[in-house]
Amino acid sequence: MGGLTAHDHGPVDVDVAIVGAGIIGCLTAYEVLQRFPGASVAVIERDAIASGASRRSAGLHFPRGSSAPVRRMAEFSELYYRTLKENDPSLPVFELATTVVADTAHAGRLAEHYLPGRLRRTDLVPGGPADAVRLPAGSGAWQAEGGHYADVEGVTRYLAARLRPSVRFLEGTRVLAVDSRPGRVRLALSSGSTLTAAKALIAPGPWLDDPAWQPWTAGLGLRVKKVVALHVEQRPRPDDGVIVFEDADAFLLPVHHRGHWLFSYTCPQWDAGPDTSAHYLTPVELAEARAVLDGFAPELAPHCTTGRVFCDAYSPDRVPVVRPVDDAMNVIFAGAANGSGYRLAPAIAADATHLLCPPTVPRSHP
Repeated sequence: MGGLTAHDHGPVDVDVAIVGAGIIGCLTAYEVLQRFPGASVAVIERDAIASGASRRSAGLHFPRGSSAPVRRMAEFSELYYRTLKENDPSLPVFELATTVVADTAHAGRLAEHYLPGRLRRTDLVPGGPADAVRLPAGSGAWQAEGGHYADVEGVTRYLAARLRPSVRFLEGTRVLAVDSRPGRVRLALSSGSTLTAAKALIAPGPWLDDPAWQPWTAGLGLRVKKVVALHVEQRPRPDDGVIVFEDADAFLLPVHHRGHWLFSYTCPQWDAGPDTSAHYLTPVELAEARAVLDGFAPELAPHCTTGRVFCDAYSPDRVPVVRPVDDAMNVIFAGAANGSGYRLAPAIAADATHLLCPPTVPRSHP
């Protein structure tokens, strides 16, 4: 079958099966074929490509990480996206001026969390929508180098379109069961068929409790949290950039390709399920978000009446999880990116590909 196949255990349908066609799943398929161009790959998606968290993502990248591992992943991913954009300028990834607002007493922590040499203190006060943003007392502003934002749904569909000649996409297909044995992984599908792979990647986004893999993910200590962002109905100016409110863990993003601003805040609701949580704004969430925004731009509140709601998986140490979860080491889990799935996806995909395609396994493809 292919260079990644465990031939001693009989033929398999594909070398690698990937469950989940979000940004992480599609980037992993792309990376597998970059490393092993002749590998056979199938991507299985219960809905349509990029229909889950990737569709609702703000797509913001900034050069930050609360720990050294996350900073390394952020730096790798930044370079990766830059290279993709240079190779094809039509990729919906857009450079973005980035201003970080924080209490000046926290300047040391700020420098620790951002990539070295990326922050520069500025006296310029960020304007934001209608010049409404003001610095709170005791706060300062820093310019951060390396920010961008993306249409994540568009990027994911772009990757899938490039992959289709080489990758088998199974959309509208749910995985009902995953059986891992030495040399093979068997996936029972909702279509009534079965797919057998040498290795499988589970990239489920917030669908951690799906019965097909819940016994494996249950021991990882992961939780799902609701993610809420308000749409500020004012059109950004062409040179408007993102304003990151570091201490509040929030940001105000000009979504230029959609013609409005987006205000993301940290919703405190945990253990929300992607199939059971309400994917619409509630009065409580609207009030919570407006209360945070009032500390920076109170006059924007009347312009915040709509938004986007979903959820994402979080790890205990806030570092994405990429690791085998079965005894045979054939099933890899990748995710729990803590609300930074797009920002860290290239690094997650690279780590997953290393586990799916060990360099010590020879290729038999010409």
